[in-house]
Amino acid sequence: MKTYTGKHIDDILKEAAADKNTTVENLTYHIVEEVSGFLGLGTKVTAEVYSNGDIAEFMKDYLRTYFDNIHMGAEIDIRMDDDDFYHVNIDAENNAILIGKNGQTLQALNNVLKSAVSSEFKKRIGVLIDINGYKKDKYHKICSLAHRVAKSVQRTKTDAVLDPMPADERKAIHNYLANMKYVSTVSEGEGKERRLKIVYNPSKDE
Repeated sequence: MKTYTGKHIDDILKEAAADKNTTVENLTYHIVEEVSGFLGLGTKVTAEVYSNGDIAEFMKDYLRTYFDNIHMGAEIDIRMDDDDFYHVNIDAENNAILIGKNGQTLQALNNVLKSAVSSEFKKRIGVLIDINGYKKDKYHKICSLAHRVAKSVQRTKTDAVLDPMPADERKAIHNYLANMKYVSTVSEGEGKERRLKIVYNPSKDE
């Protein structure tokens, strides 16, 4: 993260925006040091300034270093959605190894990258890594399963609990079933054992 120094934060942001070829509105900053001079003389502000592009570039560099260290070639594409959530797509020489059993290696890599980028930029940053469409296919499968379970809950009026799964997969199911009549979803459990419960909800009739 680059550091800038100037008399006022507005001056710093204008300089950073020109340096990064973006607008001031697209910048985030953290003041590192602020010195107040006598009668305004000698006033100095130092701040760390970054843009969304800097976040994406950090993640690319981090992943490139990872793949260089394990001697595996990989193509990396990063895009940000309207909610400032970063979607990272990877196509590597050996996707199966990166995904691991039941996606466990992929989930671990996602957690490490999310932790690294959040630490670097001092805020929580949403990141989802997909490897050659694995997550997209997984969402389709688990949502189809959840839909069948939800239909059973509607019919029997008996709640059902799904197997433990990562937060992004629980969210995919939650969104998928959001408009389904007489059915609600809640997460329960802790850590790796956190799972989604499909609940019969008679008040949800629209």
